[in-house]
Amino acid sequence: MGLGKIEIILLIALVIILLFVGAKKLPELARGIGQSAKELKKGFKEDDDEPTKVVKKTTKKVTKK
Repeated sequence: MGLGKIEIILLIALVIILLFVGAKKLPELARGIGQSAKELKKGFKEDDDEPTKVVKKTTKKVTKK
């Protein structure tokens, strides 16, 4: 039961990241990546909600007249 190509590549990538960043900075880096992903998801959600808001505003204006 050996490691596949993907596992070996991931292991090498993690070692390289550890060498460049350092063990003490690794949690900080992971936290930053997590916050970035959270903001990205929030941005996509807000972008998806925007057409709905425009339709609601337009509908209110049309029905007021």
